Amino acid sequence: MRSIKYMIMHFLREPLWFKVLILTTLFLSIFFSSSLFVNAPYLQSLAKIAAALFFCTYGFKMKGSRKNSIIFYSLAFLCIILSVLELV
Repeated sequence: MRSIKYMIMHFLREPLWFKVLILTTLFLSIFFSSSLFVNAPYLQSLAKIAAALFFCTYGFKMKGSRKNSIIFYSLAFLCIILSVLELV
């Protein structure tokens, strides 16, 4: 419970642009990957691009911890690959 509270407090201390970017990409990723857009590959691809942007943002924010940063950048790269494969 302390770690969740710490993460929320850490998020609230971030600048406004970071909060807006993270919340927007998270919302777009969840919304466009919903079952409403199963037959729309472009929107599914957009959801994966939004997830990649989400992971890149956190990877950049965690650049002090190289291990965490590499994990987030790897997840972003995986999302980009899945996005491209969705369109093919």
